[in-house]
Amino acid sequence: MLRQVAEGVLIHQSEFVQSNAVVVQGRAGVLLVDPGVQGHEMTCLVNDLADMGQTVVVGFSTHPDWDHLLWHAELGSAPRYGTARCADTVRTYRSDPQWKDQIADHLPPDAEQVPLDLLGLITGLPAETTRIPWDGPDVQIIEHQAHAPGHAALLIEESGVLVAGDMLSDVLVPMLDLDATDPIGDYLAALRLFEGVAGNVDVLVPGHGSVGGASQLRTRIDQDRVYVQALNDADAGAPDDPRIGPSAKPGWEWVSDVHEGQLQRLAQRTERNGTPG
Repeated sequence: MLRQVAEGVLIHQSEFVQSNAVVVQGRAGVLLVDPGVQGHEMTCLVNDLADMGQTVVVGFSTHPDWDHLLWHAELGSAPRYGTARCADTVRTYRSDPQWKDQIADHLPPDAEQVPLDLLGLITGLPAETTRIPWDGPDVQIIEHQAHAPGHAALLIEESGVLVAGDMLSDVLVPMLDLDATDPIGDYLAALRLFEGVAGNVDVLVPGHGSVGGASQLRTRIDQDRVYVQALNDADAGAPDDPRIGPSAKPGWEWVSDVHEGQLQRLAQRTERNGTPG
């Protein structure tokens, strides 16, 4: 069910990894960001919008991870956008005849409820685009390279809502793009971008996890910076982070495995390149 988090901004949270779909009301319909994972949840979203007298006029994917690229036929045929680099990454991914099989290991148990056919059919916006092209409130595109190529956060300026994509979560640690040239530097640069707009943010909506206020935004930026800097320091030991270890939220113990996997990959990069990160 849709829940309002600010004037003209609502979210729909999926059962799968607390994924947050974001709805922004415009003049002729809504902007739908990262619409969710399971088909029945998207159908619920469609019904909620119909009850409000709204339809989807624009879609946007914050980054090229499969769970942020899904769509459902009942959502309609509105144009769906992403950054140019995001769209290029998805196009390359879909060109592999086995792309659906590669997603299979990540799907929830009731995988038949995940509509894959329309995954990633997005149009890349020109590289210089800084606003969502639509007839609605100004939505600033904040592109960075942390987590995934062409990742974009969105700042809905009128309502002070930051849609962060797979960043600034209270349940997931920062997940680096370990195929990038400088994953540590990319992540820290993205956090600086968030700091630069923090004064204009009243509500934070992460891709996964709990919605937070302005104070939570600053807390999560600081927490993520400490985590990433610890990854970059082989002698620092495990960071004191509530999202991993014994203090992890019940049901989210697997995040510790993500953390350990990142440590191993970064150590391998160091051995191979002779430099950190």
